Amino acid sequence: MVKRKKSENPDLTDIDIIGKLVAYCSENAHCSVERAGMIAGVKMRLVPSDDEFRMHGSSLDEAVKEDLAKGLIPFHVSATLGTTDCCSFDDLLSIGPVAQKHELYMHIDAAYAGAAFICPEYRDLLNGVEFADSFNFNPHKWMLVTFDCSALWLKNSSEIVDAFNVDPIYLKHDQQGLVPDYRHWQIPLGRRFRSLKLWFVLRLYGAKQIRAHLRKQIALAE
Repeated sequence: MVKRKKSENPDLTDIDIIGKLVAYCSENAHCSVERAGMIAGVKMRLVPSDDEFRMHGSSLDEAVKEDLAKGLIPFHVSATLGTTDCCSFDDLLSIGPVAQKHELYMHIDAAYAGAAFICPEYRDLLNGVEFADSFNFNPHKWMLVTFDCSALWLKNSSEIVDAFNVDPIYLKHDQQGLVPDYRHWQIPLGRRFRSLKLWFVLRLYGAKQIRAHLRKQIALAE
């Protein structure tokens, strides 16, 4: 993003551009989204939601246009599928085209309710997911997996690898380029084997019993 904006505005320095970056999320998004903006040092704008606590593309478009008029650089939007406070779902079908129009990176945070999409009857809530650049959900929240275990999908993994890739001689190995090197996907260099416990849950329960677990939880909530 910084490189692209610098090519469009050669008179601006990297610091100038970073100081103008602004990201967007619903006012009902998880607080971790706002904290991510604080860590990255970018402005985070909370977009008002409707009476059903959903963020819509029209509200996002209005916020982006206001910030463009101020000389800011919109670059990212985080849509939520299943907010923590009331399990509302942002309108992906209206948000996606706005993200494309303004060249915003679109992330979908399904950390809380993403496991529900294992059940076919809830997949209509995924309409518009094709606009996403990345998608995450947390199996440890609703899928019988112990803390912590998060699943992340990236449309173009090279973008995050290029951003985090630091490859000194003492980290090189003879398998480079043959398998994904996840130290380039995150801030820490090391990571635990979190996928193993997810594998055990899938092997122990199977899709049928996991769906039954989710449907029982939803029935209790209703």
